[in-house]
Amino acid sequence: MIKNKFFMYTCTSTPVIYSTGTTPYPIPCMVPVQRTSLISVVFLAALLLSAVPSTAATNFPVYPEIQSNVGFWEKVYSTYSTQQGILHDKEDLDIIYTVVNLVDWHTPGAARINKKLIGLARKRYKTILTTLASGTPPRSQEEKRIAALFKKNTHPSFHRARDNIRLQIGQKDRFLQGVIRSGAYMPAIKRIFKAKGLPLELAYLPHVESSFNPKAYSKVAAAGLWQFTRSTGRQYLTINRLIDERLDVEKATRAAALFLKENYRQLGSWPLALTAYNYGRAGMVRAQQQLGSYQNIFRSHNSKLFKFASRNFYSEFVAALRVAHKLEKNPTLIKDRPQASVKVKLKGYAETLALQKYLQLSSQDFTRFNPALRPPVLKGKKYIPKGYTLRLPATKSIRQKIQKMPARLFHSRQRQNRFHTVRKGDTVSSIARRYHVSQKALLRANHLKKRSTIHPGQRLKLPGKYTSKVAPHSKATVPTIRATAKHKP
Repeated sequence: MIKNKFFMYTCTSTPVIYSTGTTPYPIPCMVPVQRTSLISVVFLAALLLSAVPSTAATNFPVYPEIQSNVGFWEKVYSTYSTQQGILHDKEDLDIIYTVVNLVDWHTPGAARINKKLIGLARKRYKTILTTLASGTPPRSQEEKRIAALFKKNTHPSFHRARDNIRLQIGQKDRFLQGVIRSGAYMPAIKRIFKAKGLPLELAYLPHVESSFNPKAYSKVAAAGLWQFTRSTGRQYLTINRLIDERLDVEKATRAAALFLKENYRQLGSWPLALTAYNYGRAGMVRAQQQLGSYQNIFRSHNSKLFKFASRNFYSEFVAALRVAHKLEKNPTLIKDRPQASVKVKLKGYAETLALQKYLQLSSQDFTRFNPALRPPVLKGKKYIPKGYTLRLPATKSIRQKIQKMPARLFHSRQRQNRFHTVRKGDTVSSIARRYHVSQKALLRANHLKKRSTIHPGQRLKLPGKYTSKVAPHSKATVPTIRATAKHKP
């Protein structure tokens, strides 16, 4: 390291490759600068700043270990569509066996047909790898092509690869739609991240998580633009039967900013912080304690949870950042625009239908502007909680109405659930008749099945509106679930 009055710098003979979102390049070694005139200093400073990588480059380096992975995901996002399946090696992403052309997923029976097409292709390349692993020299052109894909052309390499064939569906069309959708949310996300002191490139993370679909749900029950699970989301958001703030883009973005910032505080680098977003902070802290750098973790870390998705998460992010930047430069691409809205904090509990009627707002628009409100609230079974901040269209009429909202719209307490305590001899059908509700609704409200058993003392929640007057005797024959006495073990 060399110091003088103006500069401190380090020269290295082993450059790290950085990404600006387009092409990777090494950090140049700075040249010593002597004291000189003010004009010279300004000129040299400008020259040096032009050579130094951008903040994006230093925050999100593309290490040599992941260059192939980043390139693979760039192809997934920009070359192959959802009607193409890529069969590749899950450890070495440079090895692509074939690209299977699939039937449009909207075609009746497409899932069954595509499964068969993929299965046939997988079987073919597994057979070729089995042949090569046995020591048989490649004979056909395809066998020679496959053999040439492997740097270590050895029998164990082919044998290992035989069980490492993975399918990746292309995302080109889906990614493009995500870039179009992102226009509605990107300005607000960048504004929030800037206020939190975070790199603005992180605003592109939803391309990997949800393709900027705020209604997205995953198979592990992660939800929203930022794909928070319930356990992680509850650290920052309200998630219950009435409200799920994971589906509110602004609130979920603020939560994501806090989560990412804490990841970075504990891990000290954005490659690790982003990997922790997928893998979990605690697991990444342990991996860092054991292996140190991101590169070592990428190469060597193994656990039950650190599999293909976690190992590739940072590479996917960098690839998504590159592809999105390229698409955004396309002048013919028209992105969605943010919706102008106003906010109003409710001074009491309020019924959804009453608010919609007062504001002259359709249920579709009300729901679209307030996606965090759940069905019990939207259907009127529960009130919108006191203190909740509604988002509404920023029309002149709405602005005027929220300035003078009448007291009749508000209630002092939440709409209470009503219960029936089961007595000996009660059945689901008799309880339903008593309160004028359907058996199906009563079962659904209590998460019961047709053949479930109820017992004396059990409290059953009564669905919807009902009356406590006993219904007239019905001659209709209906299946019953009879209460049985509790037995001590």
